[in-house]
Amino acid sequence: MKITAGKVLLIVLVIVVAITAAVCFKLFWSAGRTLFDLLNENRKLRQAVANLTAESQIGYAKVLTQEMRDGRLVTRVRFVETQRDEPRRIVLEKEYDIEGDVVHFDALIVKFAPQYVSDGRSRALYLWRRVYGEKMKPEDGFLIETPGSELRRYSAISSALSTRDRALFWTEIWKLSNDPLRLHDAGISAVYGNDVYQQLKPGLIYLFRIGNNGQFYLETAPQM
Repeated sequence: MKITAGKVLLIVLVIVVAITAAVCFKLFWSAGRTLFDLLNENRKLRQAVANLTAESQIGYAKVLTQEMRDGRLVTRVRFVETQRDEPRRIVLEKEYDIEGDVVHFDALIVKFAPQYVSDGRSRALYLWRRVYGEKMKPEDGFLIETPGSELRRYSAISSALSTRDRALFWTEIWKLSNDPLRLHDAGISAVYGNDVYQQLKPGLIYLFRIGNNGQFYLETAPQM
């Protein structure tokens, strides 16, 4: 059968329309996805969440200097976050000058429902938010992590996701800091404003600890 130029053009046009429709559908489908979809569709992500066992030590703080400046006591604090399951490996380190000697460390604890793990126990991860002194308003505190950013400590979670899905995951997780019940229907909740504070003194190490149930607390030890 002889194929005319018109038929060839029609075939090409049909192929182009089909490809365009497929691309548009994929983009629309991806744009409409939620964190609930990711957790239910991505086996590797669920496994990474299931591996969020008891965290134990997650970092520490110590006083570098404590001195009077213009009639005010100022404490210079070194804040350190450590690698999961490897407390000697540093993944984040910052220093802050805080007026006074009582310092607050604010973290957002994110809890995943038991439905996402095989043993039926909830899991939690945390996002460091800010550090501030007793003479500051919490909202004026110094940032620790950048809101919306991926967390190096949870590289296994990021590795389980595509670039697009990774951005969706961390964006939604960080939004919990402003709306703790945002993902409640999807089995994810946030313990908002979960901070610990301590009167800091030179010569001591202040260890941050967290359990898989989201319990967040400080332990004090002599500096070695």
